[in-house]
Amino acid sequence: MERVLQQMIERVRDAAAHQAPLRIRGGGSKDFHGGVPLQGEALDTRAYRGVVSYEPSELVVTARAGTPLVELEALLAEHGQCLAFEPPHFGAGATVGGMVAAGLSGPGRASVGAVRDFVLGVELINGRAEHLTFGGQVMKNVAGYDVSRLMVGAWGTLGLLTQVSLKVLPLTPGESTLRFDCDQAEALRRLHTWGGQPLPLNASCWLQTAEAGQLYVRLRGAVAAVEAACKSMGGERLDNAAVAPDWHACREQTLPWFAARTQSPAEPPLDLWRLSVPDTAPVLALPEGVAAPLVEWHGALRWVQAPRKHAAALYEKALLAGGSASLFVAGSAGSLKAEGCFAVHSAALGAIHQRLRQAFDPAGLFNPARAGAVGA
Repeated sequence: MERVLQQMIERVRDAAAHQAPLRIRGGGSKDFHGGVPLQGEALDTRAYRGVVSYEPSELVVTARAGTPLVELEALLAEHGQCLAFEPPHFGAGATVGGMVAAGLSGPGRASVGAVRDFVLGVELINGRAEHLTFGGQVMKNVAGYDVSRLMVGAWGTLGLLTQVSLKVLPLTPGESTLRFDCDQAEALRRLHTWGGQPLPLNASCWLQTAEAGQLYVRLRGAVAAVEAACKSMGGERLDNAAVAPDWHACREQTLPWFAARTQSPAEPPLDLWRLSVPDTAPVLALPEGVAAPLVEWHGALRWVQAPRKHAAALYEKALLAGGSASLFVAGSAGSLKAEGCFAVHSAALGAIHQRLRQAFDPAGLFNPARAGAVGA
């Protein structure tokens, strides 16, 4: 693997010398994100793969960036452990480096934390072709800036990740899913009430069906705690084996709700928007004609399907609620300008993004299209 690493370093050095942009790519499972047209010569990370170290008793694993995510998860499962933030794959080729670079979390994120909460350290190649190490394999290893977590959600714009150390967690002994028939307002009210109680809430999903709205709540924790919560919360208790594929489909966005983006063969699919708001935010008054959202993370994440013409209105709705909106999947080839995909409504934050890129990638080699979007 040392030879593969040196080849990647030389590739970056040559690109810097010729001012030739590079498009960092693992399995390519998230190339769709934001509708950003990808630019630069592809630099494939998949040859640099493998688990470097794994200490189940210490709840720490270190893997190279090109390691298939399914392989890492299978190894953890053998030892009764998991990546608790449930990273979506969006394809069979998802890699560990892509997981960290994208920074996307699944249904359990609101309860256990996001990807960055589990990153202990990283190794990366910066725009000067220097191989750098940040963090380590323990939680309290940071003096000054926690640089390793800056890489989470940076989409490869700050450097080429080569290795990642992650905290893992044991699988919970107790699990159950409850279903409630209710509209969105009632679902948000229930979630807000439950959030103030000592309940083992792990994930939630509300969506509007043809008949009515339905709220699904997943409980995880000690068996006794899950059993007590099922009795106190009410609702219809579902079979774990039967509902597990639905939670997986929610994570991978393969639920029928997501497939409904396609309007008709004559019209382009609707855009899929990701609205991040406080979990206490009320029902958002979406533009006329836009269907009810799919709500996750106990109210903090709201997926909206809408035509491109409603982009400005969605930004405004999210901002007024104290959150933000971003284009997750573009329905048509006609994309927004780069800054429309990742709305940063703070000049100060935008300036910080620019300075970070200048420090890590002064020549702007890495993922130039995404760099413009992330730092807008």
